[in-house]
Amino acid sequence: MLQGYLPVLIFLGISLGLGLVLMVVGLFLGHGEKSAEKASPYECGFEPFEDGRIKFDVRYYLVAILFIIFDLEIAFLFPWAVSLDSVGVFGIIAMGIFLLVLVVGFIFEWKKGALEWD
Repeated sequence: MLQGYLPVLIFLGISLGLGLVLMVVGLFLGHGEKSAEKASPYECGFEPFEDGRIKFDVRYYLVAILFIIFDLEIAFLFPWAVSLDSVGVFGIIAMGIFLLVLVVGFIFEWKKGALEWD
């Protein structure tokens, strides 16, 4: 029963060994010299002018979460499109209902003003 796990253990051992070897090689071959410019914090190539712990507007998070939700929902269309021949009428109706719910949710968010940046 444990023979099925042998390839996984071999893979983990090789990856762990390779990671350690690369870290040791980088330690010995690297210069290790950190200049003031290399150690300084930067933001887009210039010195930061504000504190990094400032509060973001809630609308930013809302738009980001909406993007992730719709992006994941749209990702469900790809397997459906690939297997369009074999899903039949039931698959087409189910995807139609799914897209209808998606469009209704998008219209609701649009009407509530969730995508506005005033």
